[in-house]
Amino acid sequence: MTSFDHIFVSGATGYIAQHIISQLLSSGKTVIGSVRSIEKGEHLVKVFQDSKFSYVVVPILEKEGAFDEALKSHPELSIFLHTASPVSRQIDCKDPEKEIMIPAIDGTKYVLKSIKQHAPQIKRVVYTSSIVACANPEKFLDPTFVCGESTWGDMTYEQAKTNGFTAYVGSKTFAEREAWKFIETESPNFTLTSINPLYVLGPQIDPTKTKDLNLSAQIVGNVLNLKPDEPIPVFGGAMIDVRDVAKAHILAFEKDEAQGKRFVLAEAYFTNQTLLDIIRKEFPELHDVLPVGVPHDYDFSNRAAADDKNARSILKIDYISLETSVKDSIRQILDN
Repeated sequence: MTSFDHIFVSGATGYIAQHIISQLLSSGKTVIGSVRSIEKGEHLVKVFQDSKFSYVVVPILEKEGAFDEALKSHPELSIFLHTASPVSRQIDCKDPEKEIMIPAIDGTKYVLKSIKQHAPQIKRVVYTSSIVACANPEKFLDPTFVCGESTWGDMTYEQAKTNGFTAYVGSKTFAEREAWKFIETESPNFTLTSINPLYVLGPQIDPTKTKDLNLSAQIVGNVLNLKPDEPIPVFGGAMIDVRDVAKAHILAFEKDEAQGKRFVLAEAYFTNQTLLDIIRKEFPELHDVLPVGVPHDYDFSNRAAADDKNARSILKIDYISLETSVKDSIRQILDN
């Protein structure tokens, strides 16, 4: 296993990125994170309180050459973790193609181009993708389908730009394909590894984020906000804890056998009822403010299987359980 001590993390303010940075700093690594403004960078400095963390401002990710100066200024870098992506409130966007698809696709293409041109010493790049790059969402409800590290979403570009949700789904496939195409056609000095998690749950590094949770972490927050007489919304999927996603990014560049591979990360299936049952069990003080629903009424037989053999056999992470992930998330929300 090779030692890499200076790591760049794009999109450093993100939910997953902050966990990656925290774990890297805990192991003594030096981390440079990209942020969109000085204000966001200074906030992260206060969050991490570690002299081995610094930031650079990259205000527009999808601009060609956006990372050039940052990379030129840090010839000590050996690893690049590209977590930055226009994920936020995609449902509300007015121009899905312009706000989601183009930034994701061009941002990926241009950052890899910058690394090749200005940071030949970087040997490994880890790319944060998603399970929706492995299959269109409707496939997740097909019990005969196996969604995994060799499958891809097949939505067309025209279909994807229809609305915010389809644009987000399509952008993940198109952007990741762009990354692998770059490796194939440009033959850079670096290898590529992609991380494709399912729903990412778990606590925040920055406790102030509990007031404005990202789309994935808000899944648990939505259940916590249900009123006693409300029906339980039908929703579910498979999850992975954010701390394990961060760990996977690190192992992905540390392990030689992880190079050139895609890693699907999946721990357990859940529904809103599952989450509610866990919350009611772990936090009896919330019994009177939450609905009961129909305890233990969940059936996962209509779900596609997740083929995560690469992650299980190569990364070998002892995953955090759904119960622990939910408990840690709710405790943090209640404490803040």
